[in-house]
Amino acid sequence: MGYQASFRIWRGDKGDGSLKDYTVEVNDGEVILDVLHRIQAEQENDLAIRWNCKAGKCGSCSAEVNGKPRLMCLTRMNIFPEGEPITVTPLRTFPVIRDLVTDVHFNYDKAREVPAFQPPEGLKPGEYRMQQEDVARSQEFRKCIECFLCQNTCHAIRDHEDNMANFAGPRVLMRVAELDMHPLDTVDRRKQAQDVLGLSYCNITKCCTEVCPEHIKITDNALIPLKERVVDDKYDPVRWLGSKIRVRKGDE
Repeated sequence: MGYQASFRIWRGDKGDGSLKDYTVEVNDGEVILDVLHRIQAEQENDLAIRWNCKAGKCGSCSAEVNGKPRLMCLTRMNIFPEGEPITVTPLRTFPVIRDLVTDVHFNYDKAREVPAFQPPEGLKPGEYRMQQEDVARSQEFRKCIECFLCQNTCHAIRDHEDNMANFAGPRVLMRVAELDMHPLDTVDRRKQAQDVLGLSYCNITKCCTEVCPEHIKITDNALIPLKERVVDDKYDPVRWLGSKIRVRKGDE
């Protein structure tokens, strides 16, 4: 059974904008994206929305609904009380292009700074078999759909824009952790994680984990273990001493 809902949608571009009110029909089983498509079709043909799969797998329709970062295709209308207005705004951390579409190139720029996976030199296909526990350990992180809700909600960049030059954010650091856990990868990215990608800016408040639509435990399973490895390398006295001892090779 349908009902009339009140929406407040942010309209504008990178120069200026404001919230605009709409009244729209809502039907049983619909999600926020369904309603926005109806507004787009019937009231505002030029409403800009980024979306693709409408199945929670492409990460395109990220926005803020009543102030909380969400995927609009997974946010059901029945979680909101009838009669209360629903406010939809673009991701706050990134520059607005138009209406609900933001410029998220920051995330891709930072991702390019992470060295790619590099197996041992000379290793041929079929010469190595990974244990199931090694596969399972990082499989969770590969569920990421790059919706960038974790990047948007991380207060280290959300509330401090000047940090963006030095802090890559949870999604990028999760990728570093994934590679660091891979038994075949030969690149040590821990120093880069600390000195270049800004791992120390993360104070493990778990806000990134709370908004992840794939329920990845970003903080507990990626960022904290990565921090522990960095601390071990940097401050463990035994490791420090080992790094100073010259290893003899051959008949030296």
